[in-house]
Amino acid sequence: MLLTGDKIDGCEAERIGLILKAVAAKSLNAEVEKLAERMTSIPINQLMMQKLMINQAFENMGLRSTQMIATIFDGITRHSPEGVVFKQRAEKMGWKQAVQERDLGTYDWTQDKPINRAD
Repeated sequence: MLLTGDKIDGCEAERIGLILKAVAAKSLNAEVEKLAERMTSIPINQLMMQKLMINQAFENMGLRSTQMIATIFDGITRHSPEGVVFKQRAEKMGWKQAVQERDLGTYDWTQDKPINRAD
């Protein structure tokens, strides 16, 4: 997904283990309340230790460095020729269309022109 920009819905994210549970929007508040209620049954000192362990695991994996590098790369890509073309296209055609063209692979950002699939 990182290399293609492919999107998935909540049900697929649940199926592959990216999220705990996908619920319909109308059920979201009730599901959040149920989960929060479950969490309140765990002693606070155990919740604190779990949070510390999770944060330590992220630190050991280099989360802070990864976030810093991602910020730098985001700035670089926004100022690359393709990033500038994307920004100009979004300003001209609208953000939604530019994102759709990006996600569908129907625009060549390097050549600054639509991709003709008949070629």
